Amino acid sequence: MPATPQRRRTVRRLTIGAAVLAAAGLTATALPAGADTGHAARAGRTVDVQLLSFNDFHGNLEPPQGSSGTVEEIQPDGSKKSVPAGGAEYLAQSLRTARKGHPYSVTAAAGDLVGASPLLSGLFHDEPTVEAMNKLGLDVTSVGNHEFDEGRAELTRLQKGGCHPKDGCYEKDKKFRGAGFPYLTANVTDEKSGKPLLKPYTVWKHKGVKIGFIGVTLEGTPDIVNADGVKGLKFHDEVETINKYAKVLDRQGVKSVVALIHEGGLPASTSYNYKCDSPGPGDGISGPITDIAKHVTPKVDALVTGHTHQAYACTIPDPSGRPRTVTSAASYGKLYTDTTLTYDRRTRDIVRTSVKAPGAVNHVVDRTQPKAADMTSLIARWNKLAAPVAGRPVGHISADIAGRGAAAPESPLGDVISDAQLEATKADGKGGAQLALMNPGGVRSDLAFKASGSEGDGVVTYGEAFTVQPFTNMLNVVDLTGAQLLAGLQQQVSGPNEASPKILQVSKGLTYTLDMTKSGAARVVKDSVKLDGVALDPAKTYRVAMNEFLAGGGDGFAAFKDGKNKYVGPSDLDAFTGYLTAHSSADSPLTPPKADRITVVK
Repeated sequence: MPATPQRRRTVRRLTIGAAVLAAAGLTATALPAGADTGHAARAGRTVDVQLLSFNDFHGNLEPPQGSSGTVEEIQPDGSKKSVPAGGAEYLAQSLRTARKGHPYSVTAAAGDLVGASPLLSGLFHDEPTVEAMNKLGLDVTSVGNHEFDEGRAELTRLQKGGCHPKDGCYEKDKKFRGAGFPYLTANVTDEKSGKPLLKPYTVWKHKGVKIGFIGVTLEGTPDIVNADGVKGLKFHDEVETINKYAKVLDRQGVKSVVALIHEGGLPASTSYNYKCDSPGPGDGISGPITDIAKHVTPKVDALVTGHTHQAYACTIPDPSGRPRTVTSAASYGKLYTDTTLTYDRRTRDIVRTSVKAPGAVNHVVDRTQPKAADMTSLIARWNKLAAPVAGRPVGHISADIAGRGAAAPESPLGDVISDAQLEATKADGKGGAQLALMNPGGVRSDLAFKASGSEGDGVVTYGEAFTVQPFTNMLNVVDLTGAQLLAGLQQQVSGPNEASPKILQVSKGLTYTLDMTKSGAARVVKDSVKLDGVALDPAKTYRVAMNEFLAGGGDGFAAFKDGKNKYVGPSDLDAFTGYLTAHSSADSPLTPPKADRITVVK
């Protein structure tokens, strides 16, 4: 098969090598302890390399809807603003604009480009997203846990190309060409051979500049992926693997290294422009990436991370005490990170300068800019192929099931959705959830009995289900104590939600009384909260399922941000459609629930 222009460009710029990407500032002022002070002397032999990066795209070719399609921005006066962002048309345009004036520019990603994807990409096993990544100029990516959703063979197909083994080719006379960029799997090896599944590292080369990239996913990937997806594979410690290949690169003469890590952190603020090096380096971030960053060898100059869907551009000292940039660009293509790496041609290493210099900055992929025309055409082409699927029946109902249009705080459709999320995550190995919670703003419509097309009355189509759950949020299952769960329930009617309560939809088995004659947190009657008839124990740990928006503290539910032992399950849409199919048929349609789990006193 002849190489495409994108493939030729990639082959020319990338050769197998190893990991690296560095992070640092451009000035030599206010240098921290351990930083190199010879910047001025090197001025004539250094070159600035632009590193553009993003993570957790999850097949969001079209702009994400609702809360999934916004980023929170801190304004000059300290207030916060929600900004619509994301979509391949705008991400491609943002990256192309950013590259202008930068002769040395490389684009990298930190995993989960695909998986848990919207209909447009997921329907076609994410071929549309890989095609889009080729077009927007991605040079390299690590794998993430979701790259294993369909197993090693499918990941290999996404890399090398070829039509799907079951579904075949989707377009006449067109064969899927695969990724024109390397997927790096340094810490994923075959159980029998011990060799990495795909390339462990690669080296980007341009006009004598060499930067190595090492790609790893979180070691705990088998715990959050279907067992069939990781069958025959071993996942190794991230730090040990990165350090191993950093030495390999060093022996090859590659001194500048960037690690692409599909594991992340939790910044103290959800605002993308929050200063997470306040009051000191790395003080504003916690989570797994902090420990990783502190132990990855100083040979690595920068860490591009993901998985937690958070936004940060922090500085965490390496084991030698030198500042090192650690970044993440949220998710769904809503942000991209622009990092300046100052490359010394003589030492072949990245010059790490002041922590205060603008080494790495996250930028919003805003929707006010022009759209990339080639992405618009790509989306239209695949949407035409997807159209027949929108009418596919996924379930049957006996009457209208009110959701968005329900008059009471607890809606019948909210009950169905929360039950679906519990069922999708309750099994051992799939989260072990004991209850599920759904934010009311995520229920975007009702299910109508009357047919919207030719499907017939009472038939729920895939398109209708998608309208109800359009965000394709991934389900999270976390540990919460009874005290934390109660605090979350109280936050429905207190704090930022006191004036306009946001009543969570709850799964079967969870019951309590909401006394609206009282004020604030007292509206939730503590002694009334029960699970399967047993009073909530403040000291006991419960496994609670919810979408990633809630798990991140969205809608004022800060208590849920403290959840531990997170398991990432299927998307909310997959859980919803799967439940409808399993619990209804033409002869036995689903009836609207009574919506009697929350007793409301007015």
